[in-house]
Amino acid sequence: MENQPNVLVIGGGSWATAIVKLLTNNLNSVGWWMRDNSAIDYIRKYHHNPNYLSSIEFEYSRLHLFTDLKQAIHQADIIILAVPSAFIKQALEPVSSSDFDGKMVFSAIKGIVAEDMMIIGEYLHHKLNLSYDNIGVICGPCHAEEVALEKLSYLTISGSNFASASMLANYLSCRYLKTTVSDDIFGVEYSAVLKNVFALACGISIGLAYGDNYRAVLISNAIQEIERFVKKVHPIERDIKSSAYLGDLLVTAYSQFSRNRAFGIMIGKGYSVKSAQIEMNMVAEGYYAAKCIYEINKLHGVDMPITDAVYNILYEKIAPSIEMRILSDKLS
Repeated sequence: MENQPNVLVIGGGSWATAIVKLLTNNLNSVGWWMRDNSAIDYIRKYHHNPNYLSSIEFEYSRLHLFTDLKQAIHQADIIILAVPSAFIKQALEPVSSSDFDGKMVFSAIKGIVAEDMMIIGEYLHHKLNLSYDNIGVICGPCHAEEVALEKLSYLTISGSNFASASMLANYLSCRYLKTTVSDDIFGVEYSAVLKNVFALACGISIGLAYGDNYRAVLISNAIQEIERFVKKVHPIERDIKSSAYLGDLLVTAYSQFSRNRAFGIMIGKGYSVKSAQIEMNMVAEGYYAAKCIYEINKLHGVDMPITDAVYNILYEKIAPSIEMRILSDKLS
């Protein structure tokens, strides 16, 4: 393929690894930067990420690995951010807003920049001076582990610039990955943040030995909560039942691969937040998102009983058994 743009993936975790795998199906060269230089050295030698989705063997001739982030961004036309939201500011510390001039930046981060109380799209716009026309979002329903296994999966690529979103959708599409394009960058990103909070709530209910009947009601109420919130913060016409919203919620709440669900199960079983984080050794975005959404919602006043319950358990130290029982009376 000729005249291909230079695409760069920033991040070294499961999702970054899965995205690189997808891109190498369609692009002759894929840029990849991660903070862990020892992992880069390992990939160069063995063609596997030693830390995440190590079953994936990369066609090394298609990888362009970087240790210098500024150099990597300078050479890129399209940049995909795939680091946990808690570390995005640290990851981008070596670069400035001018380094992103003329670049198209897509976020595959399903979280909020906690210090600034902004979703990633807002952060890129306000802190890095990127136009919303140069910002996009990659969302599910899709787990990196199933991409690694080449199980049929779906992604939604959202952006104000439909042409750029469609182009990236084509580069990510392959035999086992189908894509759709949306223009709702705020709605799908807030929905992706909220579904992690609700997956955490689902996990807590499992840890407390609630049954499937309860979780069906919990998740039915969760999609209504998403609809109320995104309608308030960004009131456009959208179908909340489509896969970018409802589908992403369902897979995160029910999948065995969901780290937020797993984190919630441990909390429901009585683990402290710190103990659960140590045992998982992975970032559960829902932990940070629960506080951020709770604080953001003080400005909007949306009825969000599930979010409030998760916040109370994680940050107000209310016993999960008590808080979930209170929540059960608010669900219908």
